[in-house]
Amino acid sequence: MKRRVVITGTGVVTPLACDVDKLWTALVEGQSGIHPLTVLDTEPFKVRFGGDIPDFDLGDLVDSKEGKRLDRFAQFALHAAAQAVRQAGIEFDKLDTRRAGVVVGSGVGGLSEIELQTERMVLKGPDRVSPFTVPKMMINAAGGNLSIHYGLRGPNYSVSTACASAANAIGNAVDAIRYGIADVMLTGGSEAAICRVGLASFQNMKALSSRGDCPEKASRPFDADRDGFVLSEGAGMLVLEELEHARRRGATILGEMLGFGSTCDAGHITQPDAQGAGAAAAMAEALRDAELNPEQVDYINAHGTSTPLGDKAETRAVKNVFGDAARQLAISSTKSALGHSLGASGGVELVIAARAIQEGVVPPTINLETADPECDLDYTPNTARQRSLQVAMSNSFGFGGHNASVIVGRLRD
Repeated sequence: MKRRVVITGTGVVTPLACDVDKLWTALVEGQSGIHPLTVLDTEPFKVRFGGDIPDFDLGDLVDSKEGKRLDRFAQFALHAAAQAVRQAGIEFDKLDTRRAGVVVGSGVGGLSEIELQTERMVLKGPDRVSPFTVPKMMINAAGGNLSIHYGLRGPNYSVSTACASAANAIGNAVDAIRYGIADVMLTGGSEAAICRVGLASFQNMKALSSRGDCPEKASRPFDADRDGFVLSEGAGMLVLEELEHARRRGATILGEMLGFGSTCDAGHITQPDAQGAGAAAAMAEALRDAELNPEQVDYINAHGTSTPLGDKAETRAVKNVFGDAARQLAISSTKSALGHSLGASGGVELVIAARAIQEGVVPPTINLETADPECDLDYTPNTARQRSLQVAMSNSFGFGGHNASVIVGRLRD
């Protein structure tokens, strides 16, 4: 029999706020975190805006020397995880740390470190490349440093499935608890791809919005005038626990993890299946895993990246899976406010979906001004809406054809 898994802590790093309460307030108010980029010189670029976090600071989590040995994406993961651990009120030194682990997703890991050290090697020679390059750039650096920081000796690995990375990591962490491998898992995703090579790469493949005259309006999922996604950065982390483990220590339960589905399109390396077949299969698998009927889902935090192809494909997938119930769903894309943080997005969005259930509020899809006839569901345009929510789904789809759907709900009896 599968053990039940609950959320007891959440944490975020986003361009709107590096605190879950502040992020939630800003989202409900319809604020945007998109602005002219400041973490790099954008003069040579066509796209000069995004969702960077210019004033990010690790604070006193680690000393300055140790902090410099962490790439930005690992710093984000540590900051978000610290928030989640604090909210969970968990003291790892009082637990069997062999039963506590970490699974973190990231699409590209320490890309800025790779860029920096490659430049050093070309300009100054191989002897000037930092000996810390590998431990900073490797995708498992976030998870490895989290386990060191908290002394966690249980399962620890990293997931890299592009923009589905965090959702897949969370699903894997759920299974580790369900099947008795661990009692507590730190999980989510982190990304810091706003550097010269990252911005240039996405810009030159024409994946990004070019709406530079009004950056805060550039991310407009499901809108007829959308023209690409907005590159962002950040992290979303959660503490997951086996239900009785959480109850024994008197933890506040923020939601229950109900289902997970993961598939691949096995088609194009960057474009989604036009009919959303793989996305639909992931959603259907998550429903099967949760033992839910489509009409029992109240809200979907959509992948909704603001790309012309992706938003149509996701809409078709939702209709395929939910049938008549699709018209009753509340749907929104919070990427409209936050941009697309790639491998971190699924972690941030699951935190938001869980909070939506707690508050009974659907956050809006801002900038949805002109209806796309092929995107004709209820995307909660521009204004948050009160609604009784029991179950929410969070979708994450990525390059490579990766699809992942996670379902969270109120704690059931």
